[in-house]
Amino acid sequence: MRIDIVSGVPELLTSPLQESIVRRAQEKGLAEIHVHNLRDYAHDKHKTIDDTPYGGGSGMILKPGPIFECIEALKAQRAYDEVVFMSPEGERLDQKLVNKLSLTQNLIVLCGHYKGVDERVREALVTREISIGDYVLTGGELAAAVLVDTVVRLIPGVLNASESALTDSFQDGLLGYPEYTRPAEFRGMKVPDELLSGDHKRVGQWREEQRLRRTKERRTDLLESQREQK
Repeated sequence: MRIDIVSGVPELLTSPLQESIVRRAQEKGLAEIHVHNLRDYAHDKHKTIDDTPYGGGSGMILKPGPIFECIEALKAQRAYDEVVFMSPEGERLDQKLVNKLSLTQNLIVLCGHYKGVDERVREALVTREISIGDYVLTGGELAAAVLVDTVVRLIPGVLNASESALTDSFQDGLLGYPEYTRPAEFRGMKVPDELLSGDHKRVGQWREEQRLRRTKERRTDLLESQREQK
C-alpha cells in the first residue's frame, strides 16, 4: 500500500510515521508513506500557501494552486483509489471504514490547516472526507496520523499472530476484553481464575462474557447498532 500525505506543516507528521508499527510496516516493505510539503508547490518568493477568505471573516484559507499542482503531479504517476480530506465535516472514522480503506492500493490524504481549504479543492479533487471526531484541530496532520495508523496495522503481515487485528475492539461490534500479564497477583489484585486455568474453552467463554459486559456498560450504542443491522 502507498499513502501520500499532502500537508502545509509536514513536521507534525515526522514522529508518528517513524515509530512503532507504522515504521515496521515500512521497513518490511508492506507500506510506503510519503509526505509532501505544500510549500514546494508555491512559486512566489515567500512560498505562500494560504490567503484571507473572500467575503471577509477570520482565519486563513489554504490556496487551491499548490494543492492542485501537488495532487495532479501525484495522479500523473499512478492511479489512486481515494483522495481523502481530513475534515470535521466528514464521515466519522470507524473500524468498518478503516477495514475498507485497508484494502486499497494507493491513497492520497490531504491535511487542511488554519481555517480550511478553498472549496474548489473539495469539489474537484477530494473523493472522500473523513473526521476523527466532533471537535476541531489546528490542522489535519494529527488526524491524518490517526488514519494512517489505523489503516496500516491492518495490512496483512504488519502485525504478528500475537498482535492480530482480528481481536481488536470494534472488529465485530463489541469492545475488547480485559487483559492481564504477570504477576498473577499485584498489590492484592488477582488475575481472574479463568485465565489461569489453562482451559482454552473456559478462557474463551470468559473473554466473550467480559466483552459483552464491557460493551453494555460503556457503549450501549454499539449493541443498538447491531440490533438495527440485524
